[in-house]
Amino acid sequence: MNDAEGKLREAAQAHEPDRERMLARVRHGMSGAGASRARQQTRAVSWSRVTLATVAVGAALVGGVLTVKSALSHDGHGRQVATAPDDTGVLSTESGPLWSDGSVDPHSNGYWAQSNITLQSREPLAALTLEIRIAQTGGVATTGTWQTLPGDDFEVSVRQTGDAMVYRWTLKAGRTVPAGRHVFATQYNHAPGGRDAGSDTYEATTTTATGARHAVGGAF
Repeated sequence: MNDAEGKLREAAQAHEPDRERMLARVRHGMSGAGASRARQQTRAVSWSRVTLATVAVGAALVGGVLTVKSALSHDGHGRQVATAPDDTGVLSTESGPLWSDGSVDPHSNGYWAQSNITLQSREPLAALTLEIRIAQTGGVATTGTWQTLPGDDFEVSVRQTGDAMVYRWTLKAGRTVPAGRHVFATQYNHAPGGRDAGSDTYEATTTTATGARHAVGGAF
């Protein structure tokens, strides 16, 4: 063995691993992994809480809608169901074979408007009276009426009261409204600008061919 090999062997034998330093590195690595796992668990718990909260809110909203619909489901005219207005402002009611809705025609403008009532019946009607009240919001003046049923079958009148323009259709004696879908429209001028139809109302009373009476009504 030469001198160089002897020195290398002595250096190798003299070297001892720094045990404490190695253990410290291992502990540090383990603590980092644990912290990472803890963060992942925290995020998982947080998302679970968010998910549960979202489900709870959704259930509460659905429950609220069902409650409101149930509260609106009865009126003084037998079985009558009211549904929430859609984005066109339509509000529907139903009584027996009769269904209706009221809406402001989309072709209305800043000076003139048309309000439509749709009546649908699963049975022929032997009597029908429809009254539409257009609130006097300023400058309201009638410009006419029309309906999809024959005009000769109805007595039609328009009168101005203190707070509304009142349109009325009355089915003539001996005439019949066939089962199906029918539209009645009022037309009127109004003060320039957007008109609020929130105070406009309508009501229809009917008698079927079998003598059953039904009534529907609502707003626009």
